[in-house]
Amino acid sequence: MDKLASRRALLGGVLGGVGAAVVAGPAEAASRAGAGSGAVGRTGVGSAAGVESLAGKGGPDEGVRGGKGAPRPVAPVNQEVAARFGPEYKTLPAAVAGVDIEPLIGVASAADIAAKRKGMIDYIWKGAGQPKTLPTVETDVPAPDFASLTGVRRIDRLTVPLRYQVSAKVYDIVPRRAWNRRLALYHNGHGEPFDTMLRTVQALLDRGYRVMAYAMPFQHWNQQQIADPKDPAKLLPNPSHRELPPWESTEFSALTFFLEPLTVTLNYAQATYRPASVEMIGLSGGGWATTVFSALDPRVTRSYPTAGSLPFFLRPASPKPRPTTGDWEQTKEALPGFYAAATAGTADDFLDMYVLASVGPGRGQVQILNRFDECCFNGVGHRVYQAPVRDRVTLLAGGRPEHGRWDLLEDATHDDHTISPFALSVILWDLDTTNVTT
Repeated sequence: MDKLASRRALLGGVLGGVGAAVVAGPAEAASRAGAGSGAVGRTGVGSAAGVESLAGKGGPDEGVRGGKGAPRPVAPVNQEVAARFGPEYKTLPAAVAGVDIEPLIGVASAADIAAKRKGMIDYIWKGAGQPKTLPTVETDVPAPDFASLTGVRRIDRLTVPLRYQVSAKVYDIVPRRAWNRRLALYHNGHGEPFDTMLRTVQALLDRGYRVMAYAMPFQHWNQQQIADPKDPAKLLPNPSHRELPPWESTEFSALTFFLEPLTVTLNYAQATYRPASVEMIGLSGGGWATTVFSALDPRVTRSYPTAGSLPFFLRPASPKPRPTTGDWEQTKEALPGFYAAATAGTADDFLDMYVLASVGPGRGQVQILNRFDECCFNGVGHRVYQAPVRDRVTLLAGGRPEHGRWDLLEDATHDDHTISPFALSVILWDLDTTNVTT
């Protein structure tokens, strides 16, 4: 048996015995058994059995998550919404039958985590490492997009210069109430309306978080011209992401437009006001950014990517496969070097990223997927990888949730492409009951 096969066998044996015992007590085992029917517990939303498993004191999350006694919010499947959708939104797709998830998770050790993270960073910054630079800062600026927020002391604008005469603007929102020493990064997606962003940012401000708000490159307040890659003196109109391939080369990756603003602004936060923890929340394309950035940068402690990704093997089986294939930055065909850097052999890049984002002191991730999402990453196919990813993270964390944890919330309360009020309540509960600063 070669080294990799031996490691797989060891993982399988541990996960089948001790690892499973670490992860699931009797109540949680029952919640897993109901996953196919939308059980709540730590698998999704829906059945009364799942609600009961978390409703009272002594539920599984109180011990596993180190909570303060408040039960995790739960909600039933919205039956009025569900009635409008066919069986492909309620049952596992045929394409997943017989799929062995374990070999698709390529991370099996701390060395694997370090190697895969280095591979991602090397591809994005071509061997130069993550930048150590700082943004330019304008303090107390007018910000009409955030005018409806209350409890704001001031808003600073951070500008990150990028290649090809492109820059990224990020808004650093300071709460009026006493700061809780935690920084939350909120990343919007491909032109999504601001309502979800504003609702989420407001909830965080109300709890004393400082919040940085990001838009994707060439979206919202980042719309701008870009220098022609063949003639830097010539400016071209604001491109869509699908028009970025000409800028991708062996010397430069257009992924820096997406990920360098996060790195540089986080450098600034650590150099100036030094948050005790960094949380990241993102919707859609911002959910993809949350998945990727929290995987490559362990400075992010808690992350909540919403409606932003599915593993590559599941995408064709989505009820809406075309939008679920993702935009340019999300596809293996467009960026084979990057996604190859994040995986090994037959492993699936996004499964590996979920693990990378979750393992480490004080780290954890809750992926949120909307079962009836009007856009993408919908259905219930994710149920096939939820337990294997959660168990792999638990194993790598040594069974200690303070050293890493991962979970998935299946939100069936609506049919929008959003972070719903229910999902937001779970995010806030998770942040409150796993406060790494106390």
